[in-house]
Amino acid sequence: MQGNEVKSFLISNALFWLDQFHADGLRVDAVASMLFLDYSREDGEWEPNEFGGRENLEAIAFIKEMNVAVYENYPDVQTIAEESTSFPKVSSPVFSDGLGFGMKWMMGWMHDSLDYFAKEPIYRKHHQNDLTFSLNYAFTENFMLPLSHDEVVYGKKSIVDKMPGDEWQKFGNLRLLYSLMFMHPGTKLLFQGAEIGQSEEWDFQTSLDWHLLQYKPHKGIQEFIKGINKLYKTEPALHQKQFSFEGFEWIDHGDHENSVLSFIRKGNEPKNDVIIVLNLTPVPRENYRIGLPKSGTLKEVFNSDKQIFNGTNNYKNVKLKSNKKSWNNRLNSIELNLPPLSMLAFKFK
Repeated sequence: MQGNEVKSFLISNALFWLDQFHADGLRVDAVASMLFLDYSREDGEWEPNEFGGRENLEAIAFIKEMNVAVYENYPDVQTIAEESTSFPKVSSPVFSDGLGFGMKWMMGWMHDSLDYFAKEPIYRKHHQNDLTFSLNYAFTENFMLPLSHDEVVYGKKSIVDKMPGDEWQKFGNLRLLYSLMFMHPGTKLLFQGAEIGQSEEWDFQTSLDWHLLQYKPHKGIQEFIKGINKLYKTEPALHQKQFSFEGFEWIDHGDHENSVLSFIRKGNEPKNDVIIVLNLTPVPRENYRIGLPKSGTLKEVFNSDKQIFNGTNNYKNVKLKSNKKSWNNRLNSIELNLPPLSMLAFKFK
């Protein structure tokens, strides 16, 4: 990366896509292979940098220069790093000694979540940490949660085809996976076809299987994505503090036996807090109790089990007033009916 001509060409190319094609952002592939001189190399196949380290100093300088050029000219776009190591400050500004990307793909979340959802629900109680571990590092970068093209090519199967169970359970699991992604801190990425439950792997030579929308499970996924997108946009707690630990609080991450997770997403104002409950098995959980941050009456703002989403539309929650029973180390709590393979979202009235 010594030649100024090469650097100029690459940066000009990035700006060209933003200027001429009005791209919303640029995702840079395999950043780790640029950052480290010993990436995929054996001992003796690489030379240390001038300070004796393994970092590729010229590549790092180029990445910073590119990001500065992009954001100086197009401050409203995003540059996103596909970077699989723990290299620090990938999504921090250059002026604070970061690489200058706007976001970084959360590869660990993607791998752990897909591994979890591929398991038969009866075994999930032994693997709940696969879903909770990401919150240990979720705020170290500005993370984007990717379910990308990489996961639906080369024999990996489509997203829905990775799910276990019969047809209803496959699509229930798919809604639940997407629910987890949308409710988890960080921005979201779905690849084309995921929003209709594309059955086949992606093939660049053919169009998407739009004809699948004549079938209820696929139409249900499309309606579900519409609904959860609207929820994400209209509920400030789901996006205002998505890169900050202040925007997330566990209610209960330890109910492995029932495979249920509950947590709170927080915005700038407490009145906008959203309470999330995920039932990660096909077994309905009636009269399931969770602790609440205060007393009051809840209103349901989302239910992934609605009929329009091809859910069961059973297991209603009508009585949503809390009581003074201590639970989850909280003074107030409430009993809920959790549909199978579902996500419920609530706010205080």
